[in-house]
Amino acid sequence: IQDTSNMIVRYLLPCFFSAPLKMSETLFDGFEKMGKKQNKEQVPPPAEPENKKTSSSKASKKSQSSSPVTPATHKTLEEAFKTLDVGDLKQQLARSQTLFPENPSVWVKDLAGYLNLNLTAPEPEPTLSSYAHDYPYCLSGKELKGVIKGLIGRCSDILPDFFDHCVYTMLREMDRQSGEPLHGYRLCIQAILQDKPRIATQNLPEYLELLRSVQNRPVKCLTIMWALGQAGFYDLSQGLRVWLGIMLPVLGVKSLSSYAIAYLERLLLLHANLTKGFGIMGPKEFFPLLDFAFMPKNALSSSLQEQLRRLYPRLKALAFGAKPESTLHTYLPSFLSRATPHCPDDMKRELLSSMTECLCVDVQSLGVWRQLYTKHLPQSRVTNEEMKDVIESQELQDCNNLCQNLQVKMRGRGFPWSKLLMVLLVFAAGFIAHDVRSHGSFKDSTTAMYLRNSGVTAVSQQAWSKVKVYSTQAFSWLETNTPYYYSECARVLGPLLDQGLEKTKTAAIFISESTTQFILWVKEKTPQAIEWVRL
Repeated sequence: IQDTSNMIVRYLLPCFFSAPLKMSETLFDGFEKMGKKQNKEQVPPPAEPENKKTSSSKASKKSQSSSPVTPATHKTLEEAFKTLDVGDLKQQLARSQTLFPENPSVWVKDLAGYLNLNLTAPEPEPTLSSYAHDYPYCLSGKELKGVIKGLIGRCSDILPDFFDHCVYTMLREMDRQSGEPLHGYRLCIQAILQDKPRIATQNLPEYLELLRSVQNRPVKCLTIMWALGQAGFYDLSQGLRVWLGIMLPVLGVKSLSSYAIAYLERLLLLHANLTKGFGIMGPKEFFPLLDFAFMPKNALSSSLQEQLRRLYPRLKALAFGAKPESTLHTYLPSFLSRATPHCPDDMKRELLSSMTECLCVDVQSLGVWRQLYTKHLPQSRVTNEEMKDVIESQELQDCNNLCQNLQVKMRGRGFPWSKLLMVLLVFAAGFIAHDVRSHGSFKDSTTAMYLRNSGVTAVSQQAWSKVKVYSTQAFSWLETNTPYYYSECARVLGPLLDQGLEKTKTAAIFISESTTQFILWVKEKTPQAIEWVRL
């Protein structure tokens, strides 16, 4: 490491003061270019005289002795972290900040370059599936984490660019035959997304395009998926966005589907509380998952399909969200369209169960089904037949009995009270008429005698006298005040009525003239139209 520092000071400092570097280059970029140049100079010429071999071998030994010493490869990454000199890292970062005080992108790139250069250990498979979700960041000590977080906190504005730099640098390193480990860049990616997981979802369309462009290189694809997926371990919503935007589109790719489902399983198991993931998944994202989980002979193997089917209930809960009573009617059309007569049994049971839930929870679902009933007659027939198959259940029989009783009551006429009342009135009138006729007059009739004895006649006469008094007063008031109020109404409403009458006449005349012109136009054009149709 001391030789490396001497080389940097000896060869790179004159370059800094003689010609300015580009903003994207760092100390370690310059160091890497110098190493390439020296390697080119060390390639022996194709043929030389024998007397020059001695001098060339001496020059080769001299160049080898002056070349920088690369850090030794450790057996495990744990050993590499133990031998990492954090003090030297601080010095390198301080020197970088001194040379480039206004360019924080150089600082963080130097951090990634230093870590990747010194954390030399065998590179595992690109997804690190056999390790903890925060590996290798979990291996870094408290002091190293403090240095990394401190620098990242000072460079928050350029973290999206730094994240892209780490991902693209890892992909470029994979094209080299040396196959150097990439632990330093992985460490920086995890440190960034631990504090700011939203950075991973800012450019998902670009990363999806990149993923498809290297689809024939599974290692690169898995590296991209691993890098973006780190956001989900700290924020469920961002993890779902990454999975739906990056991994779901390539779920049918055989070399990538295994990791995509394994990541989804780890994500859902890590976040037991699903409420933070509500609102991310909708019908557009949910139903492809339903097809992958239940449709036979799709792109997934049987084991992966079974694994996805175990995760399906949690995915369904995420899709329905926090308020299923207001969202389930949007899922019913897609459920109904899949319930065909040739639908597999497992999928049919799931579809019917989901449609039942939609109809029971969201009141708008029944109206949606009514609108779609004629357009989806085969699917609706399957649903009705399935309901017939469970007619033996006691609950459904009780419901049918109640419905039948209600229909009988609604169709029944009930007791004819009005007819009974009419019969009683007719009978009473006939009795009174016969009584009056048999006694010669109403006063001598039995009815009048019973009315006098019961006091009804006296009360009726008293009420009638009061009615006559109040009626007389009312008529006298009307005779006195009616002319006055009539004149006032005529004075106030007369002009308005006259004006309204004039406008009504004008409107009637206009309508009559317009109708006459229209009738004449129709009479004139109808023969021409008939002749045109015949031709």
